[in-house]
Amino acid sequence: MINPVYLAVAIGGGIGSILRYSLSSLIYPISDIPAGTLTVNLMGCFLLSFFYQMFSQRLQNHPSLQKGIATGLIGSFTTFSAFSAEFVQLVPDDLFIAMVYLLTTIFGGLAMTSLGLTAGRRSK
Repeated sequence: MINPVYLAVAIGGGIGSILRYSLSSLIYPISDIPAGTLTVNLMGCFLLSFFYQMFSQRLQNHPSLQKGIATGLIGSFTTFSAFSAEFVQLVPDDLFIAMVYLLTTIFGGLAMTSLGLTAGRRSK
């Protein structure tokens, strides 16, 4: 029998990766900065912290749902590996754009995480 947590993570992962690909495909051509990856990573920072703040107590007895959303859906929606590869490719071509991408990802991610925690607290 399949463990329900693994099933929930697999389902969430499938949905999250499709959402990431779809959103990245829509946004990517807009700028020299890899805007698709940047957008999904910033959204993921917000959503994971919002989810954690909002639902961690409520879903304590539902590990399948909790892991399916956090690890599966949001984990597959965001992508550190794509960010890393895109950053390394940008460095020799345009160091300024690469640094803007790096700093926006780091500080934007921290800001979105803080915003998500605040929004989650207010929504309780």
